[in-house]
Amino acid sequence: MRIRPRRLVVTALALLTAATTLPAAAAERSGDRHERPSHGGLSAVIRYTEYGIPHIVAEDYANLGFGTGWAQAADQVCTLADGFTTVRGERSRHFGADAVSDLSLSSAATNLSSDLYFRGVRRAGTVEKLLAEPAPRGPSRDAKELMRGFAAGYNAWLEQNRITDPACRGAAWVRPVTSLDVAVRGFALSVLGGQGRAVDGITAAQPPAANAAAGSAREPGAEAVARAARDLFAADNADMGSNAVAFSGRTTANGRGLLLGNPHYPWHGGRRFWQSQQTIPGRLDVAGGSLLGSATVSIGHNAHVAWSHTVATGVTLNLHQLTLDPADPTVYLVDGRRERMTKRSVTVPVRGGDPVTKTQWWTRYGPVVTSLGASLPLPWTATTAYALNDPNAANLRASDTALGFSRARGTDDVRDALRRTQGLPWVNTIAADSRGHTLFTQSQVLPRITDDLAERCSTPLGRATYASSGLAVLDGSRGDCAPGRDRDAVQPGIFGPSRMPTLEDAPYAENSNDSAWLANADRPLTGYERVFGTVGTQRSMRTRGAIADVAAMADRGELTVRDLQRQQFANRAPAGDLVAADASRACAALPGGTATDSDGNAVDVGEACGVLAGWDRTVDTDSRGALLFDRFWRSLNRAVPSGQLWKVPFSAADPVGTPNTLNTDAPGFATALADAVGELRAAGIPLDAPLGEHQFVVRGGERIPVGGGTESLGIWNKIEPVWNPAGGGYTEVTTGSSYIQAVGWDGSRCPVARTLLTYSQSSNPGSRHYADQTRLFSGEKWVTSRFCERDIRSSPDLRVVRVREH
Repeated sequence: MRIRPRRLVVTALALLTAATTLPAAAAERSGDRHERPSHGGLSAVIRYTEYGIPHIVAEDYANLGFGTGWAQAADQVCTLADGFTTVRGERSRHFGADAVSDLSLSSAATNLSSDLYFRGVRRAGTVEKLLAEPAPRGPSRDAKELMRGFAAGYNAWLEQNRITDPACRGAAWVRPVTSLDVAVRGFALSVLGGQGRAVDGITAAQPPAANAAAGSAREPGAEAVARAARDLFAADNADMGSNAVAFSGRTTANGRGLLLGNPHYPWHGGRRFWQSQQTIPGRLDVAGGSLLGSATVSIGHNAHVAWSHTVATGVTLNLHQLTLDPADPTVYLVDGRRERMTKRSVTVPVRGGDPVTKTQWWTRYGPVVTSLGASLPLPWTATTAYALNDPNAANLRASDTALGFSRARGTDDVRDALRRTQGLPWVNTIAADSRGHTLFTQSQVLPRITDDLAERCSTPLGRATYASSGLAVLDGSRGDCAPGRDRDAVQPGIFGPSRMPTLEDAPYAENSNDSAWLANADRPLTGYERVFGTVGTQRSMRTRGAIADVAAMADRGELTVRDLQRQQFANRAPAGDLVAADASRACAALPGGTATDSDGNAVDVGEACGVLAGWDRTVDTDSRGALLFDRFWRSLNRAVPSGQLWKVPFSAADPVGTPNTLNTDAPGFATALADAVGELRAAGIPLDAPLGEHQFVVRGGERIPVGGGTESLGIWNKIEPVWNPAGGGYTEVTTGSSYIQAVGWDGSRCPVARTLLTYSQSSNPGSRHYADQTRLFSGEKWVTSRFCERDIRSSPDLRVVRVREH
């Protein structure tokens, strides 16, 4: 919708100055006096429509941030407070040093490790230095005003309201925050793929004892590390990924673009999305989902363009293998010259114990690190250490990228915003606009590791890891082996925009967390460096299913938003299409209808043969046989190596169709089937039970059935549930479909948008909006977006709140 700026200004100012002029019914719904403070500095008007979605109107960015911080606190105060406790480095003080950390903001295994890292960031003034950088290298004034306002809004809500959420009611760790706290939270999200994944390795790194024999710590084996690196970076996309597709006007019913965004993000904790509309009359009008703690819209749409993100395959870090001075393991050599590591001593207060002080070690390349997760050790010996380079540790620009998208009038503006700000750390962007254009681009902040640099400078370990995973391990003893700089890059050591894999105006542009290669199967992208991802390699089952679906949609044409809605809940299981019939036939051929399970027991699997044959190959809540296939498929993938699973191997000439034809002769086939049948029977679950009876979440004592399925099944509507057979099956969801949007245009001033926040707006069990959209998700229903002024005003649930600082 394009509203005349003057008209919208008048409307907004009227709301800002005259809440008492509302109709009586709306005034009654506007809340108590605590929600409408009567004096103070920053202020905003928040208009709530169905499902607790706030439409925030403010006069400038500081006031918009204020309204956003207030509204987020109203829905998610405990989750936000927990995250702010993390970035202040105070988890050990309040929750104990050995307890599991807030995994939404880093991979730290314990609170102590998390606190050591974030207190180190604070001590070094890392974020303050980034805030002081002039734009575009640092955040703009608008972005900083949003952060300032967000902190003030959060604090005002705390001051003026009573916390009812039992997760933090009366907790000492719920405290006012500063704009620096908001900025550090943004920094934490930026480095999730780099320093954030290596927190334990950074905080545990200590030089070997002075009397340790050279080489007493075993150097990592190249092949083992290469496998671990491949698994590590592949696992990122399996657990937290996404789908998105943009259709051009050549495929749609009216020549305008369409976008379906389906990010797969955690259902709990600090990486949840939260939905809103943000308006500054005449300057900004955008709706969508924001990651908690963010004052900008992360994934959304305005009147002209819609965009979504998918977790990209680019490896956002690299390692430098250091050659140490034999006389001092805290001194390393670069071009024959000695350089002493920098010590960063950090003290963490601990509940019920003495403070803990540890030293972190930093080099010109970044921190010394002794592991990238438990499976990838990088020992610090008397002769060798490893330093981690994370260019996103110098990137606090994501808010400006989001603002650029929010103000865009088309996909050209989206791409221009990416060129100008270069702020996205670990995602791709897919966009469509009202003029029928589409965009896919892997424009992310990556270390500038070219294939040539890797060839010249990789250590023996790096030669194995770069090929297997894109993780470069460079020779830190050579100054010419540091990542270079592109002329169009906003910071040294990263790729510039001209190097990014990009596809414009394709009939469809789709990504499901594989590399950029097949964003459109008819227009494959090639020529990018290995650090961005692979070309000509096997795609995931989800990518194969998605491309088959969206390519068929594009070929069919005449698409509308309704087609996007149908795709979201098609719940087709590509693995079932490929496997179920062969599995059923092989099952029926088993002698005596029995198979031997992993414990050596004979299991009658005869009933399973018919259940698999009769399954409709979907994972709807009423699908019978879906649960059996799910458990069988998981077991089979554990038992049979991928190279033995299929009779027809992968071919780059047919990347969507291969591999195929299940190898039912594989030794693990019958065992996997027996295990799945025995598992369900032991849990008292019928083999043909409807999926929704045994895949559900419990909210307020109510069982809510959940459709969708796991990564390996290849389902667009991805759900990663928690298996609890004693509780009835899959009884919770960890990650999966989150803030979903289907957006198009019909020539009017208002976009045609349907949205769904699968886990609902609030994590407070006492909120009206704790599970309302979760019920919609269960019923495959949508929220009709109220983007235009007339639609907001006509909401039957309209509640208007004017918020101010005291």
